[in-house]
Amino acid sequence: MPLVSPPGALCMRAWGHNADMPETTDAPPPTRRFSLSVTDLTQAAVFAALIAALGLPGTITIGSSGVPITLQTLGVMLAGAVIGPRKGTLAVIIFSILAIAGLPILAGGRSGLVALSSPTAGFFVGFLPGVIVIGLLTALMMPRYRILWGIAANILGGMVVIYACGIIGLLLRTDLSLWAAISTNGTYIPGDIAKAVIAALVAAQVHRAYPGLITPLRLRRGR
Repeated sequence: MPLVSPPGALCMRAWGHNADMPETTDAPPPTRRFSLSVTDLTQAAVFAALIAALGLPGTITIGSSGVPITLQTLGVMLAGAVIGPRKGTLAVIIFSILAIAGLPILAGGRSGLVALSSPTAGFFVGFLPGVIVIGLLTALMMPRYRILWGIAANILGGMVVIYACGIIGLLLRTDLSLWAAISTNGTYIPGDIAKAVIAALVAAQVHRAYPGLITPLRLRRGR
């Protein structure tokens, strides 16, 4: 006597299901590698506020280039060195959006629109690639933060990268020659090196007290 499948089984087979096999629903959900938790967002917001607060003391302008001395580059270094590439980048993005929206949170009480229309716009633009470089280099040395490597990372991202962006801005917005645009940064080097050292010392203490703030980054080696 032939077996007759019930109508429900025929419908399930028509839709590609096997009526004889139970459905499995225990498959793990896809992971979001770059997701941010509430804690991550809070840390980014705190460092965005820190960068803004470091602009409150004002600026000192030396020379005719109009490039100000500001403590906000110290905030950029701290963001990359303490909370890493993802959260540090988010902190600078939050700060930049608020500045461009018109809030006077840049050094000297300027807004982002004023800064972007000035010859020193490149230095403001350089905050973002600067914190990315600092954060990535810091993540590469984790889980153990090394002060000398941290200073080097701060100098590379917080000085070399930001200076390069600033020099490009000066060349585009002024009549300065390349050498003149480069030489304008000479006055600021000692102070920025001091900021790089301070940021590394602070980061070392923070990572010692609160390990795990930055996920270690490992370069993949080819076979």
